[in-house]
Amino acid sequence: MTITTILFDLDGTLTDPKAGITGCIRFSLERLGLTPPHEDHLTWCIGPPLRDSFSRLMNTSDDALLDQALALYRERYSHTGMYENELYPESIPALEKARDAGLRIFLATAKPRVFAVPILDHFDLTQFFHGVHGSELDGRFTNKGELIAHILHTENLDPRTTLMVGDRCHDILGGRGNGILTAAVTYGYGSREEIEEAAPDMVFDALPELTAFLESRALP
Repeated sequence: MTITTILFDLDGTLTDPKAGITGCIRFSLERLGLTPPHEDHLTWCIGPPLRDSFSRLMNTSDDALLDQALALYRERYSHTGMYENELYPESIPALEKARDAGLRIFLATAKPRVFAVPILDHFDLTQFFHGVHGSELDGRFTNKGELIAHILHTENLDPRTTLMVGDRCHDILGGRGNGILTAAVTYGYGSREEIEEAAPDMVFDALPELTAFLESRALP
């Protein structure tokens, strides 16, 4: 097994966005006149498409109401929420080692790209990435499988030597659906049961474990 390219998820993989994401969800629900759950009961919203999470939270499929919820969320997220975010201590050393091993590194996040780019800049992570890919505000590429297919096509990547790394089932299932290798990390927001059901090719409890594996599998 040789790996030349790695696709990193962002939330729950390189950064811990709990405060910002849950705070913006609560803000949106409150503005809509609803009583929001406590932030600790909203961590399941970190990773999946946000529209799906609001649909479940409000028990609705009304597009107009979901559009309003998303607009309110983004109102706060765009200037405050995206910076209520913490970089995992192991992220920069892991990215440095992956880069030094000669791997091509891309971001693959369901978060809108217009938010992902300034977050990477904020944490000085942009230097490590050959490309930054995320969803669009109009809803395109919120599905992780569609996003990964888009990345493989636009970046002309070989699925046989590409690895998707993430903390939720969406990352693993999206990678598997595109015929690439998948690795789950357990320190994020996916439960052990969720990860096991998604059946990744490998599981790592910490980023140093992942980078040690990558260094041994990268092309010389």
